[in-house]
Amino acid sequence: LPTHIHSRSANAKWLTEIAHKNPIWIHTKDAKRLGVDNGDLLKITTEIGWFIDKVWVTEAIKPGVVACSHHIGRWRRQQDAGNRLMSNTVDIRNMGDGKWQMRTVSGIEPWESKDPDTNRVWWRDGGVHQNITHAVNPDPISGAHCWLQKVSISKPKPDEKYGDVFVDTNKSFEHFKKWNGWAKERETHPNGLRRPLWMGRPLTPQKEQFYIKD
Repeated sequence: LPTHIHSRSANAKWLTEIAHKNPIWIHTKDAKRLGVDNGDLLKITTEIGWFIDKVWVTEAIKPGVVACSHHIGRWRRQQDAGNRLMSNTVDIRNMGDGKWQMRTVSGIEPWESKDPDTNRVWWRDGGVHQNITHAVNPDPISGAHCWLQKVSISKPKPDEKYGDVFVDTNKSFEHFKKWNGWAKERETHPNGLRRPLWMGRPLTPQKEQFYIKD
């Protein structure tokens, strides 16, 4: 559910209790075709990597489309401090040649602190960090990242586990350069205007800030 706003709400312990995992949304027809049910694992492969996540079968999504919240799936290494309400402890392995793999070592656990609620944490699943498996696709108009991307779906291999994440950073950089080139080719700046004035924003800068200065 769209409960969190990226990592900005990760310290809201009540929101975290409501939503702390991010399964793959998949339509009932697609789930039947793939032979999966709620809680089964699927492997989502992108242009630069893949991740393993659990399935949530629902008719609240269009057939042929899958979705996964990128607001959940925080992580930290064993030596790191950080938010413990939403972050799994992970091991990150450098496989060489720009390839990296992340594996969950342990989920979320209660701990002692000045806040008695931290000792009442009952959930263990912190979700899957799928964000780094999506290459940077800069939109030429808004400058925002295009999250809607083509993926392929398969069953995980026997040695692939829930929460596993793999990314090829060399492919990621090449993909970025390609998309950045497309954005620059299509981007025009009439009278030095860098972003359309008609685009709505929660906080709109002064009009002169929308223009490129020589």
